[in-house]
Amino acid sequence: MAPRKSAKATYSFPNPIDNDELVGHADVWNAFLDAWNARDIHPIHPVWMLTGPRGIGKATLAYKIAKHVYGNVGDFFIIDMAHNIDDKGKAKTDGKNISVHTVRGVIERMQLSSMSGRWRVIVIDSVDELSTAASNALLKLLEEPPAQTLFLLVVHQLTSVLPTVRSRARVEKMRPLTIPQLRELCARFIPDTEISNETLKLANGSFGRVANLKTLGGDEIYEELIATLENPRATSSDLLTIARKIAPDNAMYGILLDAVAHFGLAELYPSATTQIANITRINLEPETAIFSIINDIKKCLQTHTAI
Repeated sequence: MAPRKSAKATYSFPNPIDNDELVGHADVWNAFLDAWNARDIHPIHPVWMLTGPRGIGKATLAYKIAKHVYGNVGDFFIIDMAHNIDDKGKAKTDGKNISVHTVRGVIERMQLSSMSGRWRVIVIDSVDELSTAASNALLKLLEEPPAQTLFLLVVHQLTSVLPTVRSRARVEKMRPLTIPQLRELCARFIPDTEISNETLKLANGSFGRVANLKTLGGDEIYEELIATLENPRATSSDLLTIARKIAPDNAMYGILLDAVAHFGLAELYPSATTQIANITRINLEPETAIFSIINDIKKCLQTHTAI
């Protein structure tokens, strides 16, 4: 019998710009400090690309760097979904990508501040969310970076970035957090909540994923998913019930791949990954696609048991 799901708790996690508690990534932070402190001897690279899985602290580090520079010398610009604007300069809250107008707006504001003679910082969180036109506008800017301007590019998937943009950046690959580092963050931000080792393993080194799992009840849904798949008497109706719990939020879709890994079904990983990507890429019905993945896992388990 699947475990009963308890009432969903509510949590409050800081926005990266407000979070001064960077855990991990000392190597990248120190590399930047070395370059910044030696900039009068060796010009600092104007474009730093912070890449790695979601939720490991890339934006937190970007803002830490920006505030270090800004705290001493300059202007601070942000390009992200929260500052997205349309062609009339009004807030754009219904878009899936950062618009070209957002990038152009920052460029215009930068030009207005170009006479100050101070360093300027541009944080882009994230490059993955730039529209094609916005990426091209950024590329033109990076081809001849303005003097005394530092670009901090947050990237979740390096393969999603235009090669021409990537070639103009110093790429810093940031590693997933360790279990002790995740526990340190849990102690800081959710001190009154018990976090199981299973949940930390599900997070794959991402505190952002721990936050999502706890906020959405994903850890309990994962346990229910595993229990249902292990139950030989589970019906299609049972699988559909789980699919309906996962479908509403794409932050939950990763637990399907965790289930594939849990049962050692490597042969299903490519197809499951493709189906998950297709939910947003070609607008598949989430509930149907997720049910299909769960059903494939169930069939594969039955085949392995029969053998």
